[in-house]
Amino acid sequence: MTEYLLIALALLGLLILGGIGLVVPRLRRRPQPPLPRTEVDTRAEEDLAGPPVQAPEADLSTGVLVEPPVEAPAPTVEVPEPTAGRLVRLRSRLSRSQNVFGKGLLGLLSRDRLDEDVWEEIEDSLITADVGVDATRDIVDRLRERTRVLGTRSVAELRTLLATELVTALDPGLDRSLHTAPKEGVPAVLLVVGVNGAGKTTTCGKIARVLIADGRSVLLGAADTFRAAAADQLQTWAGRVGAETVRGPEGADPASVAFDAVKRGIETGVDTVLVDTAGRLQNKIGLMDELGKVKRVVEKHGPIDETLLVLDATTGQNGLEQARVFTEVVNVTGVVLTKLDGTAKGGIVIAVQRKLGIPVKLVGLGEGPDDLAPFDPAQFVDALLGTEPTGQTA
Repeated sequence: MTEYLLIALALLGLLILGGIGLVVPRLRRRPQPPLPRTEVDTRAEEDLAGPPVQAPEADLSTGVLVEPPVEAPAPTVEVPEPTAGRLVRLRSRLSRSQNVFGKGLLGLLSRDRLDEDVWEEIEDSLITADVGVDATRDIVDRLRERTRVLGTRSVAELRTLLATELVTALDPGLDRSLHTAPKEGVPAVLLVVGVNGAGKTTTCGKIARVLIADGRSVLLGAADTFRAAAADQLQTWAGRVGAETVRGPEGADPASVAFDAVKRGIETGVDTVLVDTAGRLQNKIGLMDELGKVKRVVEKHGPIDETLLVLDATTGQNGLEQARVFTEVVNVTGVVLTKLDGTAKGGIVIAVQRKLGIPVKLVGLGEGPDDLAPFDPAQFVDALLGTEPTGQTA
């Protein structure tokens, strides 16, 4: 019995000693109270930590962290180059045509003797420059008469004489202004037509820049619904200058899109609605039906103020036959002649006006967004002949 008691006491002693061994190290590792913080320590910690970071807020209903929205930068709106003096500034782009008119014709006219062979060469040069046969004969007949009567021989006098005849052939009395002012709360409507491949949609975007540069507010209607990229292309041009575009789904009724564009223009109070139409119509009947419908539907809002025909200058006389179809279908009020910088046939301007009986109102002299200029006959002829325009400033 005594043995069992001794064993129990020994076990109790071991348990007491083990408990003391566990408690004492913990007491030794108890953290000391922190030393008082000084102002210098506080400032140093703040400098190292940097500015406070705002933690994302949590959605109370789900507990999910919600990141604050990232604001996209506002698109940069371009300011188009003023149209005043553009043609003068872009005159160097007509260097190819200058070789025909400036050097070729003046070189022939300044020969010591102007016999029949020389006059035939002058005729050939004008026809080669796409002036057209009838216009060439009229110009040459007047030149022959005036040189005979006036006895003109100096290069300066011949240049002045030739410039006068070319300006006369361009009929400077024609109205070349763009009618873009709104009337009685209804915006002016400009319809842009042309054959496929003439750069019509791009030119439509450039026309919008011309109007905005002249102080008009513009809305564009993408009524070319047959070509998938046309509406996207037009919207890109509009976005650069902060203009709105009205478009429909691919294959939508062009007349419906044009109608909605004018309706939206009335609602927003813009000055001008510019409507781009389809050009890929294969025959005259389809063209007449499509453009005729667009014209009738748009005119429910009011009359169309301008119908501009876009022509590619590099197509020459061949393009004029296609253009004639448009003049028979719709009342074309003006021509936009593009790519004049890419051809030596600058006389196409004269041929267009003579054959179509419609004034050239705008000319394209490059691929830049502001390389479309209001057409002025005197400035254009001076650029062709390589002379300084009288009384004009760049």
